Amino acid sequence: MILFKKYSLRPGTFSLVFNAVLIGMAAFRIPLEMILYTLIYLYVTTHFFNLVLEGLSQRKSIMIISPRWRQISREIIDRLQRGVTVVRGEGGYTGQELHILYSVITFSELSRFKEIIRRIDPEAFVVVAETLEVMGKRIGNQPHW
Repeated sequence: MILFKKYSLRPGTFSLVFNAVLIGMAAFRIPLEMILYTLIYLYVTTHFFNLVLEGLSQRKSIMIISPRWRQISREIIDRLQRGVTVVRGEGGYTGQELHILYSVITFSELSRFKEIIRRIDPEAFVVVAETLEVMGKRIGNQPHW
């Protein structure tokens, strides 16, 4: 937990690397088949370990490009109680000025967010991405260990 807090190194990943180094040092005394099974086991348990520790606090970053950006922005602010950043952009092909909405929401808000977008502008271009770390008062997902 100290390494995660200080260096953003996930506990499960640290455990995987540490155990892989130990297995590497014992490689000459253990059969190769057993080493491979152990590494597969460690990878799977590491994945679930990280999922359990971070799963409930996972955040999604959202980018929306739509001509109805004002209405979408207002709905996100009013219904989801989330902030929205408006970035001015330009279409690479058309050269048209456009507005890009950027927001960070919780995983549990994702379905409501999609519903809002579909209702207002089903043709909107939307990108939903996973975040590794989010720091901030209201939406941050850094554990407070």
